[in-house]
Amino acid sequence: MFKKGSKLYSIVTGACPKCHSESMYIFRNPYRIGGLFKMNDHCSSCHTKYKMEPSFFYGAMYVSYAVGVAIAIAVFIISFVILNASLPVTFIAIVSTLVLTLPFIVRLSRNIWINLFVSYHPEATINQTG
Repeated sequence: MFKKGSKLYSIVTGACPKCHSESMYIFRNPYRIGGLFKMNDHCSSCHTKYKMEPSFFYGAMYVSYAVGVAIAIAVFIISFVILNASLPVTFIAIVSTLVLTLPFIVRLSRNIWINLFVSYHPEATINQTG
């Protein structure tokens, strides 16, 4: 399921969607201050350009909204339904969870967005030895 060659592998790891050889991001840790949006221009193995057009990742905002809603619903169910917390406590739990997971949500939504448009091709890796 998380093996190299699957879309899920690229989405979870942030690897190049075409060759899965390297990370799309300069800093792998999304919680690094100032490094959340820093991406390589292209893959050094297959030369896939990550920003295919200006403002390409604006579409990831829609994915980010869906991921955020899914997380908020999960926190609501855990907090209000399972733990029987009050509505104000549940609201605080949802807001704090969304704030803490914001860098993760941003990266995940970008990974999902680019994987909608780029497919895995194992033969895309260019031999760098000459």
